[in-house]
Amino acid sequence: MPSPPPSEHKRPLPDALLRQAKREARGRLKIFLGAAPGVGKTYAMLTEGAALAREGADVVVAVAETHGRAETEALMRGLEVVPRREIDYRGHRLAEMDLDAVLRRRPALALVDEYAHSNVEGSRHPKRWQDVDELLDAGIDVYTTLNIQHVESLNDVVASFTRVRVRETVPDSVFEGAEIKLVDLPPDELIERLKDGKVYVPHEASRALGHFFSKPNLSALREMALRRAALSVDRQMLHDLDATGLAGTYAAGERILVAISEQPGTDTLVRTAKRLADGLNAPWTAVHIETPRSERFDEEAQRRIAASLALAATLGATIATVPSENVIVGLRGQIEALRATQLVIGRSQRSWWFELRHGSIVEALIREGEGLAVHVIPSPGTAMTTHRRGGWARGWGRSGNYAVALLLIAMTTGLAKLAEPWIGTGAVDLLYLVPVIVAATLYGLRPGLFASVAAALAFNFFFLHPLYTFTIAEPQSVLTVLILTGVAAVTSNLAGRLRTRARIGVRSAQENASLAAFAQMLARASDRETTATATCDEVSRLLGVRSVVLGERDGLLRPIVARPADARISPVDQAAAEWAWTSGEPAGRGTSTLVASDWQFHPLKTGLGVLAVLGIASDDGGNPIAPDRAALLSALVGQAALAHERLHLEDEMRSLSVLEERDRLRAALLSSIGHDLRTPLTGVTAAIEAIADEHPDTAALPVARAEVSRLRRFLDNLVELVRLDAGGVRLDLTPVDLTDVVAAVVHDLKEPLRGHHINFQVPAGLPLVRVDERLLHHILLNLLANAIQYGGSAGPIDIVGRRTPDAVTLTVRDRGEGLEPGTERTIFDTFAQGKGSDRHGGSGLGLAIARGFADALNIDIAAANHPDGGAAFTLSFPSRLIAAATDLS
Repeated sequence: MPSPPPSEHKRPLPDALLRQAKREARGRLKIFLGAAPGVGKTYAMLTEGAALAREGADVVVAVAETHGRAETEALMRGLEVVPRREIDYRGHRLAEMDLDAVLRRRPALALVDEYAHSNVEGSRHPKRWQDVDELLDAGIDVYTTLNIQHVESLNDVVASFTRVRVRETVPDSVFEGAEIKLVDLPPDELIERLKDGKVYVPHEASRALGHFFSKPNLSALREMALRRAALSVDRQMLHDLDATGLAGTYAAGERILVAISEQPGTDTLVRTAKRLADGLNAPWTAVHIETPRSERFDEEAQRRIAASLALAATLGATIATVPSENVIVGLRGQIEALRATQLVIGRSQRSWWFELRHGSIVEALIREGEGLAVHVIPSPGTAMTTHRRGGWARGWGRSGNYAVALLLIAMTTGLAKLAEPWIGTGAVDLLYLVPVIVAATLYGLRPGLFASVAAALAFNFFFLHPLYTFTIAEPQSVLTVLILTGVAAVTSNLAGRLRTRARIGVRSAQENASLAAFAQMLARASDRETTATATCDEVSRLLGVRSVVLGERDGLLRPIVARPADARISPVDQAAAEWAWTSGEPAGRGTSTLVASDWQFHPLKTGLGVLAVLGIASDDGGNPIAPDRAALLSALVGQAALAHERLHLEDEMRSLSVLEERDRLRAALLSSIGHDLRTPLTGVTAAIEAIADEHPDTAALPVARAEVSRLRRFLDNLVELVRLDAGGVRLDLTPVDLTDVVAAVVHDLKEPLRGHHINFQVPAGLPLVRVDERLLHHILLNLLANAIQYGGSAGPIDIVGRRTPDAVTLTVRDRGEGLEPGTERTIFDTFAQGKGSDRHGGSGLGLAIARGFADALNIDIAAANHPDGGAAFTLSFPSRLIAAATDLS
């Protein structure tokens, strides 16, 4: 559909105006989006920043990762760079963006690279995109870079074909209001850049070409980036249109709407819309228009509507139930609000008499929907018979309504007879408008029309000559009756519409007020039981159902609060609740899982997982939730889930405070012990050496020296553990030959190793690794001491080094009893001890120290039982730590 001329306007949406006002109060965000590393996002960002700086704009570089690329570094020379803040983390000196410095500097534009970056512990925010949010809130414009695989909603899709799970992601909401600039590069050119070493160093580039950077992967990522950019542009266009009030579809991108009715076969419409959305890669919405006629649907019709909406939600649609006076008006409003370009609608087998009376929804939409593609899917032939069964009686409503309308006409007739001598016959017809309006207001359109016909007949029978007959003698009296009937019909129609709109408006206002009150109650709740009580009370009151909230207690899913309090959960219900708990999907009555349950269970699910389960059940044993209440239930479930998430996070913060206090006390205790032991240990060592000088042949001297040496290692472990906990380890990364390091460790332990055969298999040709030699020496010292301690009095010890495609490994193996099954991970915990530690005098610190230093060096450490016996501890140096040939110069 072509865009309408500027004169065609509609009322701007308040939500859109509010979004626009908030956006104008913040800084402007521009995201340079790419398909993969190396396409030139940082280069493009710095190029634009430098151009703006040359034009006089106040531009600073908050953080930029050049990765050693000369052309990128050259762009930064003319820009002001805010120095980064260094943070100590596990012995590393890591540089992060100095958020406070940028806020103090307050430039007009800040260039922030790597939008999805995770900040080091100790930073104000865990993620860099949160830092950017704070800059935007301060009114600072931000340019940033992002790869498509870091978008949260695409994480699983990317992992499915790249076999790489990206841990650093940004929420999709960051694209709201952001300007997207696509930095695109064809896969062949990117692969050439990779081969030329412009993306990674050569030895890493060859590995990347065989994994992530294959041409099929790059093509798929490129398509995702193009589609995501187009989707963001389309959404931004819609927000601008809503804010300006321009009418029209603006079909630059497809938007699909599927209409859900009570007719059989609606699930076919949903699946058709899903296939259409997948083919067009377009967003889609499933909507049910709730009219006054919906109140007369039987249980089977309501079940079909609920099932179709649930199916659409499962397939990824946005679902909505929209109240309206009729289906055509409701669909028009949704088409206009969503600016839909495609409509999927079913055509039921209606009789010609029905379409003559009510009109054809499909024909009306096709006739009036200019620029709208309408996909009409015929409904099954059974729809006609299903509709006809009892349809007429249900359509005209209850007979009592017509009786009341007839009584009102009779009362008006009596009053008119009494008043006729004073007002005359000519004014009597106006009196009959009163019961017609009253009947239409109270009972709707059809009782109002019935009252209008009855009023015309009564006026004719009692007041027009000849009296007490339905004969009309005078021509003007015929006109009077026709006018009365017409005016009464129009009046009743308008009164019926107003009644319908008022009822819909009152219900919407009540629901919104109830949701607001519910949110306030949850905000005041300070524990799970209070939150569960508020949830059950509101769900039962608003939906008219029984309710129960289940949570985990002592490892089992158990009811916390129920309404009524004596509500019971059967074994079948318990199974449905546990399935909802474990799978995160609804289960029970009215769903597709464990339908034999009397309850319908909904998981209270957040980003932290499923925190509780809400169950609802109807008193009559039917479907507990009507289709028109599904949206209200969804809102209640969402608010209850957020309340449980808040409580969970508060509990974690309290637990974290306790752990921090415990760690602080432990560090103080260990530091005190280490300090207090050092002086007496030095005195004992001096005393032993003095005895050795005077009595060199004393038999106990070797034992004393060995025990002192073991005590000194224990003291060193205590001191190093304190340093690890305090973050006091400093790294000095240099290329190291593993052969030399292992030889030095063996030399330092020559006395404890006496009697042990060392099977030394570390080839001299192993690549150098970039590590801190002092820390690696300490790691191997503890691993060898552990092998001596648990490998037997004279058992051989293997030290084996190997080169694998992805790493360099170093294994220390003893010939002892091995590890207890299941302790391969816990053996590295502080004070954890292996079998026989009581005999060998183990302290449980050595392996904890080894793992702490390995983590600081980014080395993987693992323990396992060797197939030929004994325990094997393996250090894995990943490819990023393997020194290249240029590192030796």
